[in-house]
Amino acid sequence: MLTAVYGSLEAGLIYAIMALGVYLSFRILDFPDLTVDGSFVTGAAVAAVMIIDGAHPVMATIAGMIVGFLAGILTGILHSYGKINPLLSGILMMIALYSINLRIMGKSNVSLLQEETLFSKLADALAPIDQAVKSVISFSPTTWSVIISMVLLVAFLKLILDYFLKTEIGLAIRAVGDNEEMIKSFSANTNFLKVLGLGLSNGLVALSGALVAQYNGFSDANMGIGMIVIGLASVIIGEAIVGSKTIVRATLAVIIGAVIYRFIVAFAFRFNFFETGDIKLITACIVILALIIPRYFEKRREKKRKLVRKRGEQVASAKTHS
Repeated sequence: MLTAVYGSLEAGLIYAIMALGVYLSFRILDFPDLTVDGSFVTGAAVAAVMIIDGAHPVMATIAGMIVGFLAGILTGILHSYGKINPLLSGILMMIALYSINLRIMGKSNVSLLQEETLFSKLADALAPIDQAVKSVISFSPTTWSVIISMVLLVAFLKLILDYFLKTEIGLAIRAVGDNEEMIKSFSANTNFLKVLGLGLSNGLVALSGALVAQYNGFSDANMGIGMIVIGLASVIIGEAIVGSKTIVRATLAVIIGAVIYRFIVAFAFRFNFFETGDIKLITACIVILALIIPRYFEKRREKKRKLVRKRGEQVASAKTHS
Protein backbone atom coordinates (compact mmCIF):
# COMPACT_ATOMS: atom_id res chain seq x y z
CA MET A 1 0.00 0.00 0.00
CA LEU A 2 2.77 2.45 0.95
CA THR A 3 4.60 1.64 -2.26
CA ALA A 4 1.47 2.50 -4.26
CA VAL A 5 1.08 5.80 -2.37
CA TYR A 6 4.73 6.66 -2.90
CA GLY A 7 4.60 5.81 -6.61
CA SER A 8 1.37 7.79 -7.11
CA LEU A 9 2.91 10.85 -5.47
CA GLU A 10 6.01 10.60 -7.67
CA ALA A 11 4.03 10.17 -10.88
CA GLY A 12 1.51 12.83 -9.86
CA LEU A 13 4.22 15.43 -9.37
CA ILE A 14 5.82 14.63 -12.73
CA TYR A 15 2.50 14.72 -14.58
CA ALA A 16 1.58 17.94 -12.75
CA ILE A 17 4.01 19.76 -15.05
CA MET A 18 2.07 18.45 -18.04
CA ALA A 19 -1.19 19.50 -16.36
CA LEU A 20 0.16 23.05 -15.91
CA GLY A 21 0.80 23.14 -19.67
CA VAL A 22 -2.73 21.94 -20.40
CA TYR A 23 -4.09 24.55 -17.96
CA LEU A 24 -2.22 27.26 -19.86
CA SER A 25 -3.80 26.34 -23.20
CA PHE A 26 -7.19 25.08 -22.06
CA ARG A 27 -8.07 27.56 -19.31
CA ILE A 28 -5.90 30.63 -19.97
CA LEU A 29 -6.03 30.70 -23.79
CA ASP A 30 -9.34 28.82 -24.10
CA PHE A 31 -7.66 26.72 -26.81
CA PRO A 32 -8.42 22.96 -27.11
CA ASP A 33 -4.85 22.00 -28.02
CA LEU A 34 -4.48 18.35 -29.06
CA THR A 35 -0.80 18.96 -29.84
CA VAL A 36 -0.25 17.82 -26.25
CA ASP A 37 -0.54 14.14 -27.22
CA GLY A 38 2.35 14.59 -29.65
CA SER A 39 4.57 17.12 -27.85
CA PHE A 40 4.59 14.94 -24.72
CA VAL A 41 6.25 12.16 -26.75
CA THR A 42 8.51 14.66 -28.50
CA GLY A 43 10.01 15.72 -25.18
CA ALA A 44 10.49 12.08 -24.20
CA ALA A 45 11.97 11.12 -27.58
CA VAL A 46 14.48 13.99 -27.73
CA ALA A 47 15.63 13.45 -24.14
CA ALA A 48 15.97 9.66 -24.58
CA VAL A 49 17.96 9.86 -27.82
CA MET A 50 20.28 12.54 -26.48
CA ILE A 51 20.95 10.58 -23.28
CA ILE A 52 21.79 7.47 -25.31
CA ASP A 53 24.12 9.58 -27.47
CA GLY A 54 26.00 10.67 -24.34
CA ALA A 55 24.42 14.03 -23.53
CA HIS A 56 24.01 15.08 -19.92
CA PRO A 57 20.45 14.30 -18.69
CA VAL A 58 19.86 17.94 -17.71
CA MET A 59 20.78 19.17 -21.20
CA ALA A 60 18.70 16.39 -22.78
CA THR A 61 15.68 17.36 -20.67
CA ILE A 62 16.03 21.05 -21.55
CA ALA A 63 16.39 20.15 -25.25
CA GLY A 64 13.20 18.11 -25.09
CA MET A 65 11.39 21.07 -23.56
CA ILE A 66 12.68 23.43 -26.27
CA VAL A 67 11.55 21.12 -29.10
CA GLY A 68 8.12 20.86 -27.47
CA PHE A 69 8.04 24.66 -27.29
CA LEU A 70 8.72 24.82 -31.04
CA ALA A 71 5.93 22.30 -31.70
CA GLY A 72 3.51 24.52 -29.79
CA ILE A 73 4.66 27.54 -31.78
CA LEU A 74 3.93 25.70 -35.04
CA THR A 75 0.41 24.91 -33.81
CA GLY A 76 -0.06 28.57 -32.96
CA ILE A 77 1.17 29.63 -36.40
CA LEU A 78 -1.21 27.19 -38.12
CA HIS A 79 -4.13 28.68 -36.21
CA SER A 80 -3.19 32.35 -35.93
CA TYR A 81 -1.54 32.98 -39.29
CA GLY A 82 -2.86 30.03 -41.31
CA LYS A 83 -6.43 30.71 -40.04
CA ILE A 84 -7.00 27.00 -39.35
CA ASN A 85 -9.60 25.96 -36.79
CA PRO A 86 -8.03 25.59 -33.28
CA LEU A 87 -9.07 21.95 -32.90
CA LEU A 88 -7.95 21.04 -36.41
CA SER A 89 -4.59 22.80 -36.08
CA GLY A 90 -3.87 20.78 -32.92
CA ILE A 91 -4.91 17.53 -34.61
CA LEU A 92 -2.72 18.25 -37.64
CA MET A 93 0.30 18.97 -35.46
CA MET A 94 -0.36 15.89 -33.31
CA ILE A 95 -0.44 13.68 -36.44
CA ALA A 96 2.72 15.28 -37.82
CA LEU A 97 4.53 14.83 -34.50
CA TYR A 98 3.83 11.09 -34.49
CA SER A 99 5.99 10.65 -37.60
CA ILE A 100 8.54 13.19 -36.35
CA ASN A 101 8.86 11.34 -33.05
CA LEU A 102 9.47 8.06 -34.88
CA ARG A 103 12.15 9.80 -36.93
CA ILE A 104 13.80 11.15 -33.79
CA MET A 105 13.87 7.76 -32.04
CA GLY A 106 14.53 5.69 -35.16
CA LYS A 107 12.11 3.07 -33.81
CA SER A 108 8.92 2.91 -31.78
CA ASN A 109 10.58 2.31 -28.40
CA VAL A 110 13.87 3.44 -26.86
CA SER A 111 15.09 1.96 -23.57
CA LEU A 112 16.94 3.99 -20.93
CA LEU A 113 17.33 1.20 -18.37
CA GLN A 114 21.08 0.97 -18.91
CA GLU A 115 21.63 4.74 -19.09
CA GLU A 116 22.36 7.44 -16.53
CA THR A 117 19.20 9.52 -16.23
CA LEU A 118 18.34 12.66 -14.33
CA PHE A 119 16.72 10.61 -11.57
CA SER A 120 19.62 8.20 -11.16
CA LYS A 121 21.99 11.16 -10.80
CA LEU A 122 19.64 12.79 -8.29
CA ALA A 123 19.47 9.55 -6.33
CA ASP A 124 23.27 9.61 -5.99
CA ALA A 125 23.36 13.30 -5.11
CA LEU A 126 20.59 13.02 -2.51
CA ALA A 127 21.75 9.73 -0.99
CA PRO A 128 22.66 11.37 2.38
CA ILE A 129 19.14 12.82 2.65
CA ASP A 130 17.65 9.40 1.86
CA GLN A 131 19.66 7.81 4.66
CA ALA A 132 18.64 10.54 7.10
CA VAL A 133 14.95 10.07 6.24
CA LYS A 134 15.20 6.30 6.59
CA SER A 135 16.76 6.66 10.02
CA VAL A 136 13.69 8.62 11.14
CA ILE A 137 10.94 6.88 9.12
CA SER A 138 11.24 3.12 9.38
CA PHE A 139 8.85 2.46 6.46
CA SER A 140 10.65 4.87 4.12
CA PRO A 141 10.76 3.70 0.48
CA THR A 142 14.01 3.00 -1.36
CA THR A 143 14.71 6.63 -2.20
CA TRP A 144 13.16 10.04 -1.66
CA SER A 145 15.19 11.69 -4.42
CA VAL A 146 12.33 11.73 -6.94
CA ILE A 147 9.83 13.28 -4.53
CA ILE A 148 12.30 15.84 -3.17
CA SER A 149 13.50 16.92 -6.61
CA MET A 150 10.01 16.99 -8.17
CA VAL A 151 8.50 18.98 -5.28
CA LEU A 152 11.22 21.60 -5.76
CA LEU A 153 10.89 21.63 -9.57
CA VAL A 154 7.08 21.79 -9.58
CA ALA A 155 7.09 24.54 -6.93
CA PHE A 156 9.65 26.50 -8.98
CA LEU A 157 7.64 26.15 -12.20
CA LYS A 158 4.43 27.13 -10.39
CA LEU A 159 6.02 30.29 -8.99
CA ILE A 160 7.48 31.20 -12.38
CA LEU A 161 4.11 30.63 -14.10
CA ASP A 162 2.26 32.63 -11.41
CA TYR A 163 4.71 35.52 -11.84
CA PHE A 164 4.61 35.36 -15.65
CA LEU A 165 0.81 35.47 -15.80
CA LYS A 166 0.85 38.64 -13.70
CA THR A 167 3.31 40.45 -15.97
CA GLU A 168 2.13 42.73 -18.78
CA ILE A 169 2.51 40.06 -21.47
CA GLY A 170 1.01 37.41 -19.19
CA LEU A 171 -2.04 39.59 -18.53
CA ALA A 172 -2.35 40.12 -22.29
CA ILE A 173 -2.33 36.35 -22.88
CA ARG A 174 -5.04 35.95 -20.23
CA ALA A 175 -7.04 38.71 -21.90
CA VAL A 176 -6.82 36.92 -25.26
CA GLY A 177 -8.41 33.86 -23.70
CA ASP A 178 -11.12 35.91 -21.97
CA ASN A 179 -12.04 38.34 -24.73
CA GLU A 180 -9.94 38.38 -27.89
CA GLU A 181 -11.94 41.17 -29.56
CA MET A 182 -11.44 43.45 -26.58
CA ILE A 183 -7.66 42.98 -26.53
CA LYS A 184 -7.57 43.59 -30.29
CA SER A 185 -9.18 46.97 -29.70
CA PHE A 186 -6.10 47.93 -27.66
CA SER A 187 -3.91 47.18 -30.71
CA ALA A 188 -2.39 44.09 -29.10
CA ASN A 189 -0.88 41.45 -31.38
CA THR A 190 -3.21 38.59 -30.49
CA ASN A 191 -1.61 36.24 -33.01
CA PHE A 192 1.78 36.58 -31.34
CA LEU A 193 0.25 36.15 -27.89
CA LYS A 194 -1.51 32.93 -28.93
CA VAL A 195 1.66 31.54 -30.51
CA LEU A 196 3.69 32.36 -27.40
CA GLY A 197 1.06 30.89 -25.06
CA LEU A 198 0.83 27.64 -27.02
CA GLY A 199 4.61 27.42 -27.19
CA LEU A 200 4.92 27.76 -23.41
CA SER A 201 2.11 25.26 -22.90
CA ASN A 202 3.72 22.58 -25.05
CA GLY A 203 7.14 23.35 -23.62
CA LEU A 204 5.83 22.36 -20.18
CA VAL A 205 4.16 19.28 -21.64
CA ALA A 206 7.38 18.21 -23.38
CA LEU A 207 9.35 18.80 -20.16
CA SER A 208 6.97 16.44 -18.38
CA GLY A 209 7.39 13.90 -21.21
CA ALA A 210 11.18 14.05 -20.91
CA LEU A 211 10.95 13.45 -17.15
CA VAL A 212 8.43 10.62 -17.54
CA ALA A 213 10.70 8.86 -20.04
CA GLN A 214 13.61 8.99 -17.59
CA TYR A 215 11.37 7.99 -14.67
CA ASN A 216 9.91 4.97 -16.51
CA GLY A 217 13.17 4.03 -18.21
CA PHE A 218 11.91 4.21 -21.79
CA SER A 219 10.40 6.41 -24.48
CA ASP A 220 7.58 5.02 -26.61
CA ALA A 221 5.86 6.46 -29.67
CA ASN A 222 2.44 5.75 -28.16
CA MET A 223 3.06 7.01 -24.63
CA GLY A 224 1.33 10.32 -25.35
CA ILE A 225 -2.07 8.91 -26.30
CA GLY A 226 -4.73 10.44 -24.07
CA MET A 227 -2.42 12.98 -22.42
CA ILE A 228 -4.81 15.83 -23.16
CA VAL A 229 -7.58 13.97 -21.30
CA ILE A 230 -5.30 13.24 -18.33
CA GLY A 231 -4.33 16.91 -18.24
CA LEU A 232 -7.97 17.99 -18.36
CA ALA A 233 -8.81 15.51 -15.61
CA SER A 234 -6.11 17.04 -13.41
CA VAL A 235 -7.33 20.58 -14.12
CA ILE A 236 -11.00 19.78 -13.52
CA ILE A 237 -10.43 17.70 -10.37
CA GLY A 238 -8.17 20.34 -8.88
CA GLU A 239 -10.56 23.20 -9.63
CA ALA A 240 -13.50 21.23 -8.20
CA ILE A 241 -11.64 20.66 -4.91
CA VAL A 242 -9.43 23.73 -4.46
CA GLY A 243 -11.13 26.32 -6.67
CA SER A 244 -9.73 28.75 -9.24
CA LYS A 245 -10.58 32.29 -8.12
CA THR A 246 -6.97 33.48 -8.46
CA ILE A 247 -4.03 32.38 -10.62
CA VAL A 248 -2.04 31.28 -7.57
CA ARG A 249 -4.94 29.15 -6.38
CA ALA A 250 -5.67 27.79 -9.86
CA THR A 251 -2.10 26.58 -10.51
CA LEU A 252 -2.02 24.99 -7.05
CA ALA A 253 -5.34 23.30 -7.87
CA VAL A 254 -3.88 21.85 -11.07
CA ILE A 255 -0.91 20.35 -9.21
CA ILE A 256 -3.13 18.88 -6.49
CA GLY A 257 -5.52 17.59 -9.15
CA ALA A 258 -2.70 15.76 -10.96
CA VAL A 259 -1.62 14.04 -7.74
CA ILE A 260 -5.20 13.11 -6.81
CA TYR A 261 -5.79 11.72 -10.29
CA ARG A 262 -2.77 9.42 -9.90
CA PHE A 263 -4.02 8.28 -6.50
CA ILE A 264 -7.44 7.44 -7.94
CA VAL A 265 -5.90 5.40 -10.76
CA ALA A 266 -3.47 3.63 -8.41
CA PHE A 267 -6.18 2.62 -5.94
CA ALA A 268 -8.49 1.48 -8.74
CA PHE A 269 -5.80 -0.98 -9.86
CA ARG A 270 -4.77 -1.78 -6.29
CA PHE A 271 -8.18 -3.19 -5.43
CA ASN A 272 -8.52 -4.99 -8.77
CA PHE A 273 -11.51 -2.97 -9.92
CA PHE A 274 -10.01 -2.61 -13.39
CA GLU A 275 -7.45 -4.22 -15.67
CA THR A 276 -4.33 -2.48 -16.98
CA GLY A 277 -5.95 -1.82 -20.36
CA ASP A 278 -8.76 0.12 -18.68
CA ILE A 279 -6.63 3.17 -17.89
CA LYS A 280 -8.27 5.29 -20.61
CA LEU A 281 -11.74 4.21 -19.46
CA ILE A 282 -10.85 5.23 -15.90
CA THR A 283 -9.61 8.61 -17.13
CA ALA A 284 -12.77 9.22 -19.16
CA CYS A 285 -14.97 8.30 -16.18
CA ILE A 286 -13.00 10.59 -13.86
CA VAL A 287 -13.37 13.54 -16.25
CA ILE A 288 -17.11 12.89 -16.70
CA LEU A 289 -17.70 12.72 -12.94
CA ALA A 290 -15.52 15.78 -12.31
CA LEU A 291 -17.59 17.74 -14.84
CA ILE A 292 -21.05 16.53 -13.77
CA ILE A 293 -20.79 16.41 -9.95
CA PRO A 294 -19.74 20.08 -9.37
CA ARG A 295 -22.52 21.27 -11.70
CA TYR A 296 -25.07 19.13 -9.84
CA PHE A 297 -24.11 20.61 -6.47
CA GLU A 298 -23.99 24.11 -7.95
CA LYS A 299 -27.56 23.70 -9.20
CA ARG A 300 -28.63 22.53 -5.74
CA ARG A 301 -26.93 25.54 -4.12
CA GLU A 302 -28.59 27.87 -6.65
CA LYS A 303 -32.01 26.37 -5.85
CA LYS A 304 -31.40 26.92 -2.13
CA ARG A 305 -30.34 30.54 -2.76
CA LYS A 306 -33.49 31.17 -4.81
CA LEU A 307 -35.64 29.60 -2.07
CA VAL A 308 -34.00 31.76 0.61
CA ARG A 309 -34.52 34.91 -1.50
CA LYS A 310 -38.16 33.97 -2.13
CA ARG A 311 -38.81 33.42 1.59
CA GLY A 312 -37.10 36.71 2.40
CA GLU A 313 -39.31 38.53 -0.12
CA GLN A 314 -42.40 36.87 1.35
CA VAL A 315 -41.43 37.91 4.89
CA ALA A 316 -40.70 41.47 3.73
CA SER A 317 -44.02 41.58 1.89
CA ALA A 318 -45.90 40.32 4.96
CA LYS A 319 -44.30 42.99 7.15
CA THR A 320 -45.19 45.68 4.64
CA HIS A 321 -48.86 44.68 4.53
CA SER A 322 -49.07 44.38 8.30
